[in-house]
Amino acid sequence: MREQGISSLPRNYELVYRFLNTSNPALIREFAALGPRPTQPQLDEVGLKFLPHLHQERAVDNTLESVFEEMRKMIRLFRQDRSMLEKYSDLLGQTSARMSRKGEISLDFLDDLNRVLSSATADTMEKSKAIIGQMVERASELDRLKSELEEYKRLSSTDPVTRLSNRRAFDTRLAAIYDSPETAARQALLIADIDHFKTFNDTWGHQVGDRVLSTTAAIITRTLGSETFVARIGGEEFAIVLETASVEQAQTTAERLRVTIGSTPFRDHNDGVDHGRLTISLGLCMAADASSPAHLYKRADAMLYEAKKSGRNQVRTYAPKMKRMLGLLKR
Repeated sequence: MREQGISSLPRNYELVYRFLNTSNPALIREFAALGPRPTQPQLDEVGLKFLPHLHQERAVDNTLESVFEEMRKMIRLFRQDRSMLEKYSDLLGQTSARMSRKGEISLDFLDDLNRVLSSATADTMEKSKAIIGQMVERASELDRLKSELEEYKRLSSTDPVTRLSNRRAFDTRLAAIYDSPETAARQALLIADIDHFKTFNDTWGHQVGDRVLSTTAAIITRTLGSETFVARIGGEEFAIVLETASVEQAQTTAERLRVTIGSTPFRDHNDGVDHGRLTISLGLCMAADASSPAHLYKRADAMLYEAKKSGRNQVRTYAPKMKRMLGLLKR
């Protein structure tokens, strides 16, 4: 994506992943036709056609405009009600003034006064009742629109395949690690990658690959607990923020996850086909061993690379003493 100048937006990650792994010839053809350094509108045109679930922006904009319109209607209703009550108040004031002039009071005057006040009061109450009813309708519509926006917000931070948090939500959670020295001191970042996933995907097909991703996500969540933050950050890669007191505890957790996934058979319950077993490689870094979110991610990712390079299906942990060695590897 960097080579092609494609922005690191969640929908772009998913589009590029689908292009690289899908068996859909139309998607492959149209994405390839964009050529080098495609613009965001060009990417969105292809994405909207093949991955419509990723393009909530237009729906959000429409919903927001509906919210603004409902608010404008509410303001007009309030102004209408205020104007009506002001007119009624003026009438009462004029009536009171006339009644203070005793010389004008007669039976005909009182009859006329009673008729005017009764009519004005009934009319005001009826109009107020109608306005209140409209206000209730507007409030109900605003509640519905608020629910829509909350759902769009949830979808914007959720990976559609695994139902885990997506890259956007991960970036936010990663930054929060360094909100204070106390939070950084007890957290760690674990990056996991399914070994040889592209080969598996090419062998069994994209749909089976998606089921593997969702099953892996379920195993991670079940193994680590629903309170642990887990995100799919692209392709077959997952990021996990661990709440842990020590590097030993974090390593134990990572190893338990590796063993659990490696011992789980991936069988298609629909046709009974056994797709074999998968393994994962993991890179671990304690937040205290990095100075920023980007630094933490870089070190955990470097450890993942080391795990892959060393044969896969293992956990590699960053330690301060490895800093010099990593520097030498880059030369």
